[in-house]
Amino acid sequence: MTTFKNRLASVVLAAAMGTGATVALAQEGPIKVGVLHSLSGTMAISETALKDTVEMLIQKQNAEGGLLGRQLEAVVVDPASNWPLFAEKARELLAQEKVDVIFGNWTSVSRKSVLPVVEELNGLLFYPVQYEGEESSENVFYTGAAPNQQAIPAVDYLMNSIGVERWVLAGTDYVYPRTTNKILETYLMDQGVAKEDIMINYTPFGHSDWQNIVSDIKRFGSAGKKTAVVSTINGDANVPFYRELGNQGISSTDIPVVAFSVGEQELSGIDTGPLVGHLAAWNYFMSVDTDANYDFIDQWIEYTGDEEAVTNDPMEAHYIGFNMWVEAVRKAETTDVDAVKDAIIGVTVPNLTGGYAAMMPNHHITKPVLIGEIQDNGQFAIVWQTPSTVAGDAWSDFLPGSRDLIADWRAPMSCGNFNVKEGKCGASAGEQAKAAAE
Repeated sequence: MTTFKNRLASVVLAAAMGTGATVALAQEGPIKVGVLHSLSGTMAISETALKDTVEMLIQKQNAEGGLLGRQLEAVVVDPASNWPLFAEKARELLAQEKVDVIFGNWTSVSRKSVLPVVEELNGLLFYPVQYEGEESSENVFYTGAAPNQQAIPAVDYLMNSIGVERWVLAGTDYVYPRTTNKILETYLMDQGVAKEDIMINYTPFGHSDWQNIVSDIKRFGSAGKKTAVVSTINGDANVPFYRELGNQGISSTDIPVVAFSVGEQELSGIDTGPLVGHLAAWNYFMSVDTDANYDFIDQWIEYTGDEEAVTNDPMEAHYIGFNMWVEAVRKAETTDVDAVKDAIIGVTVPNLTGGYAAMMPNHHITKPVLIGEIQDNGQFAIVWQTPSTVAGDAWSDFLPGSRDLIADWRAPMSCGNFNVKEGKCGASAGEQAKAAAE
């Protein structure tokens, strides 16, 4: 009925404005929304739900009348967990499909692959996953957590609430875990942790044989000091990792694990018995007790047709990012990229945890930080959270090369890495990513 009323209203409006308006509207066509998420390969376990989330948000927006009097159309591609293919698919979306915006990526290596393309073609990318920071691009909006919105608070919680003294930094071998662990190692040593009390380990994507590594963790944790694992293990490698912890009798009371890439989606469909009591740090959990969250869950269950469907943090990030983009387009009264980039700074929209998210001048948003404990039903009991939202830092205060950098995309600065000591702006994020790849 709502769709019919919207169509009827459009017909009446077109008749009032004349036949020319009808022809112009038809020629303008839909607003194209690119969806760049892996639907196959090692990251499909995490990214498929994000593709579905964007399509659900588009469907809801269209049911409410679309945007600027036009319907939205999803253009979905599958980069198949292949990092160079992300760049190719991004170029396809922008150059061939002429999308107005892209929602996509999970891993930082895939985002780094896409960066030069979106900057070259002046596209818009909304990136919904926690990442290592050390970046701010004019063409990217970071709706996931920066390290100061996830990693640093998680370490503080383990140190101050659980009394952890020895640290295992375990991650998948790519840019996000390596940079995050570099930040964490510096931060821990600044807090007085000895270097010999920090163990760092990396494994490839899709790693499955964890027996020796878990044995090393168990041995490291037997020195008489409270030990914890800070996990930046990504994708489907998490399943055998936690299984091996259980096989070797390592419980959450022995050596707790706090994960940055394990959420409700990754826990669904597996035996969570060995995981009970382990932790995750996110900015949203499905168990959050708010009306907005319950409405979102109901919408998701209805969309998927699955009563057991779960929501997670990157889904909320897409919810926030999509609504911010919609508000910016309305504010600019156009989908023109440069106009939207200007309009979106300062835009504030509701989050799902009972507060609001604001887009900051560095293209990062404000988020609460939550620590959740895994339950036997695959959900998280929230055991700690920040009293208010935290603004994301593009550049870490704990790395020598970054602590003098700020990002501000408002005129006249319009810079993502302005060095306050030298008084100058460096290369763009896309140029840096391209140089690193070469």
